[in-house]
Amino acid sequence: MDSPNKYWFPAKRYGWGWGLPVRWEGWVCLAIYAGCVALVIHFLRPAADPVMFAVSLALLTLGLIAVCWLKGEPPRWRSGD
Repeated sequence: MDSPNKYWFPAKRYGWGWGLPVRWEGWVCLAIYAGCVALVIHFLRPAADPVMFAVSLALLTLGLIAVCWLKGEPPRWRSGD
């Protein structure tokens, strides 16, 4: 498995999930996600097609979660250890 300094996304100190990126690859991934969200907001107006808007954002978010899962610390519940 990857060593801890190779992770793009560290685990959160409290709770389950990941925090902000610690490597440049993670920041690029997060910037691409934010850019794609901005494009979806610009081109798929929620008032015009709410289902397509929601599906697009859900797919983008699932993609980000997949990258975090693959390139981040293994997720587990943490209580500040």
